[in-house]
Amino acid sequence: MAAGVSVGADAATAPSDGETQRRPSSSSSCRHRVSPIVNPSLTKEMRGLPSLYRGLFTLSNRQARREAGTVGPRCGFCGTRSNSKPQPKFGLLFDIDGVLVRGRMPIPAAKKAFEKLVDSQGQFVVPVVFVTNAGNCLRQTKADQLSHILGVPIAQDQVIMSHSPLRMFKKFHDKCVLVSGQGPVLEIAKNLGFQNVVSIDMLRESYPLLDMVDHNRRPKLPSNPVINPPKVEALVLFGEPIRWETNLQLIIDVLLTNGNLSSVHQTHKMPHLTVLACNMDLMWMAEANSPRFGHGTFLVCLENIYKKITGKDLKYEALMGKPSELTYHFAEYLIRSQAMQRQWKLPITSLYAIGDNLMTDIYGANLYNRFLEERVARKNPKAVAKMVAATGSTTAVPQEEDVDNLWESELALPSATSCKSVLVCTGVYNPNAEVPPDANHCIKETVFHGHRDFRFDPALVEPGQIVQDVAEAVDLIFELEKFVPQ
Repeated sequence: MAAGVSVGADAATAPSDGETQRRPSSSSSCRHRVSPIVNPSLTKEMRGLPSLYRGLFTLSNRQARREAGTVGPRCGFCGTRSNSKPQPKFGLLFDIDGVLVRGRMPIPAAKKAFEKLVDSQGQFVVPVVFVTNAGNCLRQTKADQLSHILGVPIAQDQVIMSHSPLRMFKKFHDKCVLVSGQGPVLEIAKNLGFQNVVSIDMLRESYPLLDMVDHNRRPKLPSNPVINPPKVEALVLFGEPIRWETNLQLIIDVLLTNGNLSSVHQTHKMPHLTVLACNMDLMWMAEANSPRFGHGTFLVCLENIYKKITGKDLKYEALMGKPSELTYHFAEYLIRSQAMQRQWKLPITSLYAIGDNLMTDIYGANLYNRFLEERVARKNPKAVAKMVAATGSTTAVPQEEDVDNLWESELALPSATSCKSVLVCTGVYNPNAEVPPDANHCIKETVFHGHRDFRFDPALVEPGQIVQDVAEAVDLIFELEKFVPQ
């Protein structure tokens, strides 16, 4: 999801609309090397990624090959290797909202771009993954939508939703979890592996006296719980809900009663229940001229209400979706799976992330690029501290005790050595302005729109390249890679 003007989940921090931009000439280059920042202090206040990475170890080489095999029949990756055709050494990561579509309207350049990415047999000429912060549907549903929009067959294994990494958090799959969001949240949760799921609506029906903001929905007479749901043991926040007041109230109730809504608030009880959050987009781009509130805005409300009541910060077990590093980790794994299915011999060494949001697409790609550059030194605690400096906490960084084990599985061992960011101007980022000639001089950060637990680093929101739309992005990448499909 492309959300966030310099905003959050597909969201990015963008310059003000008043900034003048010019389209770059063919001779100008916006590529820019990101310099790591060293933070001497390594805090342990958050524990997000370790649990995920431990889950990643369960994906063995055999499973990787099996999952790779599911990609072929539906997405044009079936067939044997052809030595006569050029073999790519790069993969493409596409954001969706603001890059391929605006709300329900496809961006004209999208279909043009994908005509260049498939051959005459309908097979992709390079590995492609769609990385979105949307979380209101199943991967298969999103794949079907993309197939219709782009006119090419897309498989669910080419799609990463903001909630996709939750399938790795197996230690929570047998717990009773409260899910918040919109769309088929119960089906999504069960598809991800959660076995005991409760929705906000189910809680509201059981405890009608708790939802009191809307006077028209208040019960006329006091009532007892109709159904006594099990005690909530964890919360999963998929995306922005429809009725914010109801969701905010009941989520706070669950946190302050330790999952037992029959009891009273205990504002001093710590720690609170586990919270897993997907999609940090502050805003996202639909059909309107200006960006709309995203799940990141909802999280800002939730975090501030919790702190106002308790005086303490709301803590997350993990934050998922862009710009979280684990999302790009999983995307790189799917890229390698596709290359394996096509029996391409050349390793995929370069990734190109195409997005419209500085604070999600660009920040996330640059953060993962920094990780790839530092991977060799990861066993050195100082190298881990550099990643902490980029995010401001250990939410997106493995704990020191896990560092030695992170790279033992195929999923955790990337073949890519770089992840380059490409910014398009059809979404959150100044959609009606011309393209600036030099990304190094035009990207100015005045207000940080990223999530509270991610520290602002100017280098991470500077795109490697800026182009007008996704069609120009594909042309530029082919030119940079000297790749001429047949």
